[in-house]
Amino acid sequence: MHRYRSHTCGALRDANIDQTVRLSGWCHRIRDHGGLLFIDLRDHYGLTQCVADPDSPAFKDAERLRAEWVVRIDGRVRRRPEGTDNPDLPTGAVEVFINEIEVLGEAAELPLPVFGDQEYPEDTRLKYRFLDLRREKLHQNIMTRGAIVDSMRRRMKDQGFFEFQTPILTASSPEGARDFLVPSRIHPGKFYALPQAPQQYKQLLMMSGFDRYFQIAPCFRDEDPRADRLPGEFYQLDVEMSFITQEDVFEAMEPVITGVFEDFAKGKKVTQKWPRIPFAESIRKYGTDKPDLRNPLEMQDVSEHFRGSGFKVFARMLEDTKNQVWAIPGPGGGSRAFCDRMNSWAQGEGQPGLGYIMWREGGEGAGPLANNIGAERTEAVRAQLGLKAGDAAFFVAGDPAKFWKFAGLARTKVGEELNLIDKDQFALAWIVDFPMYEYNEEDKKVDFSHNPFSMPQGGLDALNTQDPLTIKAFQYDIACNGYEIASGGIRNHKPEAMVKAFEIAGYGEETVIERFGGMYRAFQYGAPPHGGMAAGVDRMVMLLCGTTNLREISLFPMNQRAEDLLMGAPSDVTPKQLRELHIRLNLPEK
Repeated sequence: MHRYRSHTCGALRDANIDQTVRLSGWCHRIRDHGGLLFIDLRDHYGLTQCVADPDSPAFKDAERLRAEWVVRIDGRVRRRPEGTDNPDLPTGAVEVFINEIEVLGEAAELPLPVFGDQEYPEDTRLKYRFLDLRREKLHQNIMTRGAIVDSMRRRMKDQGFFEFQTPILTASSPEGARDFLVPSRIHPGKFYALPQAPQQYKQLLMMSGFDRYFQIAPCFRDEDPRADRLPGEFYQLDVEMSFITQEDVFEAMEPVITGVFEDFAKGKKVTQKWPRIPFAESIRKYGTDKPDLRNPLEMQDVSEHFRGSGFKVFARMLEDTKNQVWAIPGPGGGSRAFCDRMNSWAQGEGQPGLGYIMWREGGEGAGPLANNIGAERTEAVRAQLGLKAGDAAFFVAGDPAKFWKFAGLARTKVGEELNLIDKDQFALAWIVDFPMYEYNEEDKKVDFSHNPFSMPQGGLDALNTQDPLTIKAFQYDIACNGYEIASGGIRNHKPEAMVKAFEIAGYGEETVIERFGGMYRAFQYGAPPHGGMAAGVDRMVMLLCGTTNLREISLFPMNQRAEDLLMGAPSDVTPKQLRELHIRLNLPEK
């Protein structure tokens, strides 16, 4: 018999009854039932109930076992007594009567329990992550993650893509976030950077004559952490294709992402024919560029019903042509208590309040706004929004460029409070026609709004003749249930257009050559039209595992302060290491 096991802890069934077996694993739970000891033995594959009674030669050894001790158990498989089967357990029809126990590894007193799913402080969980990962739900999430990545790889290869690996040590580039820098010992005073994404390398692969690239790529950004973005590093399904249009990317990737979601949706509906929503329309209807389409609410411009009305606050605002009034429908929300609750929520968000109209039985509007604008205008608002008695509408007014994000939050809040969101689906959509540029109020300059390597719609001609803030890009995102899960674009592969695009954002040709010299040179020697995208592996896994925190689907994540509590990173280094790197520390005063 094998030194440690003849079977795993998830393998035994009726067919094994009367066999002598050997199991090894962790003592998941130990129960003393009046002299009868039950040990639930756990390994990666499952759990088996093992039993010792006072007549068992191993009873004394069993009495000294504690939670999470690692043991080898030899024994005979028998059917569980009638009425004690556990139908929720694959091994639940049998148990092992223990003949011999060998302790392979004792465990100290546990800083957090492995049995059960009770909440524990995050810092404790991360410091003792090896224990946390033994817990059933987290262990399963990690296995699901691996299966999702396998599904991605299989589907990409079925679509004719080939997997490449691109460098981890590269050059620093202004791609939107801070780089992690790595000092060079051989070249004093110079630094490598960890890649924020393999963007330039995958484009260079297209220059090199490869056609369909993909990679499960690690990416590194020195950004402040939050629940839906891990500090430091994350993974993406990175994709690039040659001789394609935007439509070709959609046709190739939509079935891949849909198929991955279907594989792990656990019965939830997955969008089959993805809608394509222009960026401006998404902002207008949903107040976000990553709309949760499970929420049926769509905002509408109702400015005309308030222009010149008796509600002077809105009427005066609308004298400025850039201002508008948007309405958020609230079907079923026509109670004073609900409307007051929404008004208080808005004040908690730093707003003066949230105007509303309620419709009573008979269709009569109620509330301060209805009283001020009169019955005829109130009825016109109701008719436009398609509302009825018992419904409400909420209003946001001003410059849409300044209030759209709050309006989107209000739409989400109304949908959640009125239970309008269908939780049993994954609602996927393409968001298209992103603006190429945006105005940076802080620096008082035009900036790239998204990926600087995207092709402007209209090409070089648009860059030369259009107001930059009106130029749209061949750029697109994938939205799912309120999250951006992918982003991509058709690339600007013409050197003169690339230089012009960066000039508009304040980078001269010298800067382009310095920062993107490899790609700029490659464009001089026959660059194919190309494009692609990158899908966030972590966010997709998070959605499919039904959690809202990326730490629940990652092996060894950092905490909110970007610290690895398990390994003690970031850590001090020795003076010798600093001398070798020609670095002297200039630390801030405490």
